[in-house]
Amino acid sequence: MTASNQLYQEVILDHNRKPRNWGALGSPNHRAEGHNPLCGDHIVLTLDVGAGGTVDAVGFEGEGCAICKASASMMTTVIKGRTTDEAQTMVQQFRDMATGKLDPERDAHLLGRLKVFAGVKDLPSRVKCAILPWHTLHAALRNEGATSTEDAGS
Repeated sequence: MTASNQLYQEVILDHNRKPRNWGALGSPNHRAEGHNPLCGDHIVLTLDVGAGGTVDAVGFEGEGCAICKASASMMTTVIKGRTTDEAQTMVQQFRDMATGKLDPERDAHLLGRLKVFAGVKDLPSRVKCAILPWHTLHAALRNEGATSTEDAGS
């Protein structure tokens, strides 16, 4: 096993066992539900976006595989304190990385430690699991209410 594969597994297991920002916010001003009908992953993402356009608080809950839950957990930690524009940029960059269109070792990005998910591109059946939280974030920021990996063009 390569060092990057081992790190990927350790990060996924840690965030799956102890998800960060687990639970719905009491009075969010943005909310969306995301569903992956192929595997049954389902998450609800709640956000509090401040007047200045900064994600002040974020929470998620639902049922999903370890990859989906870990992706959601890490996503919530990195978008907190970011502007909605930065968060939208990260949505596109994560999608591109997970599908092999962005190389996090070569291309400029805002993803930071999320680059541990770069290897998911080699697991086609898991790409939608990793991307679901990001589709849901995109929907929440646009006040769309609900999204599906089948609607999102991934």
